[in-house]
Amino acid sequence: MKNNYTIIDSHCHVYPEKIAARAVESTDHFYDTHAHGQGTVTDLLAVGEAAGCDGYVIQSVASTPHHVESINRFIATAISEAESQGHGGKLTGLGTLHPDHPDLKGAVKDMISHGLHGVKLHPDMQKFCIDDERAYPIYKLCEENNLPILMHMGDPRFDYSHPDRLYRVLTDFPTLTVVGAHMGGWANWSYACERLSDFQSLYVDTSSSMATPAKEYGIEPHVTSLTPEHTASLIRRWGAEKVLFGTDYPMWSQADDLKVFFDMGLSESENRMILSQNAQKVFSIH
Repeated sequence: MKNNYTIIDSHCHVYPEKIAARAVESTDHFYDTHAHGQGTVTDLLAVGEAAGCDGYVIQSVASTPHHVESINRFIATAISEAESQGHGGKLTGLGTLHPDHPDLKGAVKDMISHGLHGVKLHPDMQKFCIDDERAYPIYKLCEENNLPILMHMGDPRFDYSHPDRLYRVLTDFPTLTVVGAHMGGWANWSYACERLSDFQSLYVDTSSSMATPAKEYGIEPHVTSLTPEHTASLIRRWGAEKVLFGTDYPMWSQADDLKVFFDMGLSESENRMILSQNAQKVFSIH
């Protein structure tokens, strides 16, 4: 808890201890960044607690179809192990799916049996367009099973996750709950808000979008991240009831992102919705 707020980091990537260093290095290479965290549950809990976080939504991405089941088992096991070590209730797990999986229905059933609360998709890394019809069975199954999707959104280097593609999916699946990561479209923030904010089943998170990364890497904030003023403006255009706090751990520092967040001067009710209440609602966190 920080500043008398319950805080849930709704966007955290974790990996098994034996491959975490390589996985983080791979992500650093993909984004040309330098991670702040180690990418393990142990490190997440330690740095998150130091920053004032109370809970975390954890996930990993299946880059190939045959990784789906093993990743989902890992996430479920990581939560069980954390609970046995005295961290009960702090971790909420998302599963992963892949459009080319040969038995998506079975994979969803398996994921639900593990107690996972939603699905993480990363079109850029999994190399599928959001509105590719081969991904539609995933959306149908998630809609039928009330599973929210945390969807990576936006990156000018690729066209897989452009906001226009999500527009088509949300039109075709009007009751599908989606959290559009990175304020709905990294580096397409204003366009994403204009294009997508009318969808009532769409939420967004703040991960990798606030000004901290740009400050730390000496890059102009308007190129790689939002200024606090622009972030606050977009939050109010989306509606605070549709925004979740997230950091993209291990990429960025939770402490730094929280400082930027609190410096925006949002109201107490806006802070409570963004820092915990919306995540609790979307991901069924009790």
